[in-house]
Amino acid sequence: MNETTAEPAEVIDHPDRSRFEILVDGHIAFAAYRLDGDVMALTHTIVPNALAGHGVGTRLIAGMLKQVRARHLKIIPECSFVVAYLQKHPEEADLVAN
Repeated sequence: MNETTAEPAEVIDHPDRSRFEILVDGHIAFAAYRLDGDVMALTHTIVPNALAGHGVGTRLIAGMLKQVRARHLKIIPECSFVVAYLQKHPEEADLVAN
């Protein structure tokens, strides 16, 4: 099994594309969103098959939520991957909009 790069990839917000991206081994995984004021609806997450099973999606969502928190935003998790992430990481539940 090939391992993805040992260096942690940076999660970058691309507001012009309405998505956060992470580049790993030449492949881009992303989490798309809709921003409405201070609430970000997380609509879907795409991880290329070449990166599946290596924790790239988890790193992407963790990095995205770190930036969301720093920007004092709230989220609406519409994406099933984000919902599953939040179930495994209840410490992030305060980010969910009421």
